[in-house]
Formats: sequence, C-alpha cells, structure tokens
Amino acid sequence: MEQIEQSGRLDEWCQDNIDWLRMTYGVDNVVSAVLHIDEETPHIHATIVPIVQTERKKQKKELTAKKRYRTKAPAPRLCADEVMSRANLIRYQDTYAEQMAAYGLQRGVKGSEAQHISTHEYYRSLIAQGEDLQADITQLLKEQEKAKEVIAEAEQTRTDFARIKAEAKTEELKNSATKTATTALNGLNSLLGDNKVNRLEKENAQLHREVEDLNEQIERLHTDMQKLNDNHARELNRTNEKHQQEVNNLKRLIDKTYKWFPSFKRFFNMEHECLDCGFNMEQTNKLLYGHAVNYSGWLHSNEYRRNVLADNVTAQVIRDEKRNLFLHINQTPIAQWFKGQFGIGQEQRRGIRR
Repeated sequence: MEQIEQSGRLDEWCQDNIDWLRMTYGVDNVVSAVLHIDEETPHIHATIVPIVQTERKKQKKELTAKKRYRTKAPAPRLCADEVMSRANLIRYQDTYAEQMAAYGLQRGVKGSEAQHISTHEYYRSLIAQGEDLQADITQLLKEQEKAKEVIAEAEQTRTDFARIKAEAKTEELKNSATKTATTALNGLNSLLGDNKVNRLEKENAQLHREVEDLNEQIERLHTDMQKLNDNHARELNRTNEKHQQEVNNLKRLIDKTYKWFPSFKRFFNMEHECLDCGFNMEQTNKLLYGHAVNYSGWLHSNEYRRNVLADNVTAQVIRDEKRNLFLHINQTPIAQWFKGQFGIGQEQRRGIRR
C-alpha cells in the first residue's frame, strides 16, 4: 500500500475498488465508499444494500411438496445472510484478489486464523512507542553529558601541556647564554623527558580525534532525536484527532439516544441520583427495575450536603402518570424523607408558632 501511495496510483486503486463493488453487488446497491488513511494501512469503508433475487429457503423446501397453486417468480428482496454467506465471502476474496493483482496485492491464505490488531491495541502500541522514544531521548542526553565531560578533560589536558611547553620555552630563552640556564633546561628536560612530551602530544591528538568523533556522534544523535520527536508528535496528533472524533461520535449517539428514547435520559439521571445517595451499583440496578430494596447505612443529600443514617429502610423507584421516575424511602419521596430526618419541617413549624 505504501508503494501504491508513493507511486501516485492511490486514486486509480480507489476507482478499481469501486468498480469491483459495483460489479459484485450491483451499481444501484453501492451506497457509499469512504477512504480511510488515518490508520496504519489505507482502506475503504463501503456501504451496500443487500438486495438479492434468489428464492427464499422456505420456498425451496416447498418445491419438494405437492402444490395446487402456481408460485410467483422470485422478486428482489433484502437478505444480508445470503450476500454475506460463507461461500460468497470466499468468492469475494477470490474476485477481489484478481481485481487487485495489477497492484501486486495477493489473496490471503484460505482458512487462516490470523486476526486484525484491535484499535485499542494499536493505540496502546503507539503509547508504548512514545515511552520507548522518551527512554531513548533520556539515554542520548546521558551520553551527551558524558561526551561533554570527556571534552572538558581533553581541553584541560591540552591547556596543561601548552602551559608546560610555554614555561620550558621561556626558561630556555632567558638562560640560553649561561651554563646555569643550560643546566636548568637540561633538568627540565630530564624532568619531563622527550619521550614523555611526545607521548603527551600523541595522547592529546588522540583525544582531539575522540572529541571530534563524539561531536559527530552527538550531532547524529540530535538529528535522530529530532526525527523521533517529530514522528512522536505526528502520531500523538493523529491519536488525539482520532480520539476526539470518537468522542464527538459518541456525543452525537448519546444526543440521538436522548431524542429517540426520552425514557433513557430519565433512567440515566435516576441512576446518578441513586449512586449519589449512597446505593451501590447492584442496588441501583434493582431500583431501576422497580424492585424494592432493603437498606441500612448512610444516605447522602446533595440538597443539604449532609449524611443521615438509615436503619432498615425500604427504597424503591416509583413512576408517576407522566412516566417520570422518583426515588422513595418507606413510600415517601426522598426529598421529603430527608426533611423529616433533618427536622426541617419541625423547625419551620416552630418558627410559625413563635
């Protein structure tokens, strides 16, 4: 697929796919074909209408029995089972491979048990790759610090050698006319030694070569790090866009669900109310099914932001005439029940009497 895309034949490949769809399912039965290139392998999502003109299986059985009436000729009808039967799926694989032979694509192995990578595993592998990239970057930074230390040591060695050499030359110029100067210079030469100076020069040259090699390696590492960062940023952007698209699709689906099934929103809100009060998920499910639940423990009121201890109470979700849902405790709406537990009604009555 990379060769097809790089060679500029992706549009031609898409057209051949559409031609195969029309030839296989009929021109009028192909509703849409959408190219997806946001995943590892480019692919097409096609939507077809499963219209067939074969006889129903029930009619075939009736042909063996004696009939007193004349059957009608088979008419077009919808039947996804026949379009996606095992024999047809095998035939689709064969004819599609013939259509794609011009692009170097080959048919899969018949009866293979291979499975596609799930979307979850794909994104998880991207995250793992990002973590590996971060580890590589950390390792490269450590090697860079070590290289800086080696360079600093090499520079210090070169400075020391230059200083010693300058001191020796100055001493030689000052005392070149006297025997004392000659003796002092000989003493310095005996201290350092010609062999030692040569060895230091060779070591210094070797250190310079190593420093240059390290600088080249650091430069290559910086380039690789930049490429890895760019690739990681691109993959992260693609992942975020994919995630945002899935979130938007989920929001649209929820909005449609609320519109098509108004009771779904009521049950959804009642589930939140039960969980906020203190019921667990198992108890909440029973309440949503209309069952009475015996409960002992703390119940929380979001209105008063307080907890109250309930001792062997009976909770139940009751539906009114307008199919609205209300949570009741001991046959009393929970809002009124909380007021009674907190003494809200008694305090109001006392204020009226005063």
